[in-house]
Amino acid sequence: MTVDGQGRGSGAGLHCLVTGASGYIGGRLVPDLLDAGHRVRCLARSPDKLRDHPWAPDVETVRGDVTDAASVAAAMRGVDVAYYLVHALGSGADFEDTDRRAARTFAEQAHAAGVGRIVYLGGLTPHGVPEHTLSPHLRSRAEVGRIFLDSPVPATVLRAAVVIGSGSASFEMLRYLTERLPVMVTPSWVHTRTQPVAVRDVLRYLVASASMPPDVDRAFDIGGPDVLTYRDMMRRYAEVAGLRRRVIVPVPVLTPGLSSHWVGLVTPVPAGIARPLTESLRHEVVCREHDIARYVPDAPGQPLPFDEALRLALARVREAQVATRWSSASVPGAPSDPLPTDPRWAGGSLYRDERDQGVPASREALWKVIEGIGGEHGWDSFPLAWAVRGRLDRIVGGVGLRRGRRDPHRLRAGDSLDFWRVEEIEPGRLLRLRAEMRLPGLAWLELRVDTDEAGRTRYRQRALFHPRGLLGHAYWWSVSPFHALVFGGMARNIALAAAEGADGPGSRRTRRRREGVRR
Repeated sequence: MTVDGQGRGSGAGLHCLVTGASGYIGGRLVPDLLDAGHRVRCLARSPDKLRDHPWAPDVETVRGDVTDAASVAAAMRGVDVAYYLVHALGSGADFEDTDRRAARTFAEQAHAAGVGRIVYLGGLTPHGVPEHTLSPHLRSRAEVGRIFLDSPVPATVLRAAVVIGSGSASFEMLRYLTERLPVMVTPSWVHTRTQPVAVRDVLRYLVASASMPPDVDRAFDIGGPDVLTYRDMMRRYAEVAGLRRRVIVPVPVLTPGLSSHWVGLVTPVPAGIARPLTESLRHEVVCREHDIARYVPDAPGQPLPFDEALRLALARVREAQVATRWSSASVPGAPSDPLPTDPRWAGGSLYRDERDQGVPASREALWKVIEGIGGEHGWDSFPLAWAVRGRLDRIVGGVGLRRGRRDPHRLRAGDSLDFWRVEEIEPGRLLRLRAEMRLPGLAWLELRVDTDEAGRTRYRQRALFHPRGLLGHAYWWSVSPFHALVFGGMARNIALAAAEGADGPGSRRTRRRREGVRR
């Protein structure tokens, strides 16, 4: 994006500064602002974190930190609307002081630069509760919002409770707790009421806030149509995700500190984030108004109901802005891919077995072996293990290995392949199979032809498993000792078959040559 001497872009629309573009909300907001016709500048401590986004070439990136006045001043030049989407949660015990200093610096530099509006996404706070009695997390969010509203720059402060979207820390806590514990002894805060909101609605409000009238200078409560307890949310998550009904037994003896350790034990959410969030769950946070609709009218079905927000959060959707790993959006409960800027613990549990094998053959020879896999050709691995797995699948009502394949030489998307289904195929490059055997979860097998930096052919193989409930986790760990035989042997034998130029995996010719190699 080109920038003139005043710091303004050459396109139409407002010029928006986004802080926190390397975070959960910011990474999703930037493409929405671009789609709305605005120009975007990002302030980031580590601009390299943004380069993997498809929208990176369309924005201007400035290196800096919100606590540094000089870098904030440089980023503010020529800006119409400044989005403040950062917070110091998880940075240490003094995060409140860091948040306070950063917000004051941001407000002062926005005023000095003549910015027309500050937009801040904060936290919903309980009605009638003195601010000093709030949890540190909610207290800091409330203070930052007040700093912006007290500044000379008109501000829109959006106050949200639990944001429902894959990658949100609150949602990931909900996801992991519900998926991993069919029976839960929980703190008493599971009875606390809250008003969750879909990330899609949060983004809609944020984008529209850029164009609010100049005289609007206030906070807005934003939430979905459902007021639920955390217990309600866990049970409804289980229903939408296809899990069995969860048994939840609240006990009063778990303090916020013990609660955060409990969450840390069950989920991968870091303790520095889990503790402030669990402390906040003792407060009832319900919207007192929906005045935002005066400026951002709701269409039918907006804001999204909780169950629909859950379905979207769990759906595997291939969007233009996200480089996804999956393509079949029709499978309920499948893991949704995080954005490159989402925390590494986001996206739900996904177990992997990955193999990488050098192949002394052409890419074409390797692809011929991959495309010929299954059916009469077999699986080019430990044959007894596949046979036993197929027999077990039939015993429990699955399809087993009896379906074979439609065409012995060619595969197409949608083809059945024994107890797999061809989910995606890119001829000469990729074969992705989705398991249709009876499993306590969802499984994929990905076979890929690649080339290394030296131009040599490589075979890359990934088996992935998204467990459903505690049984799913137990299943993965019970079969993982056999992966070296099954998946390791499969990678080695496919590479060997390609190197030998054999007719296909499992063929008599292949077997004779392997026996010769072994001898």
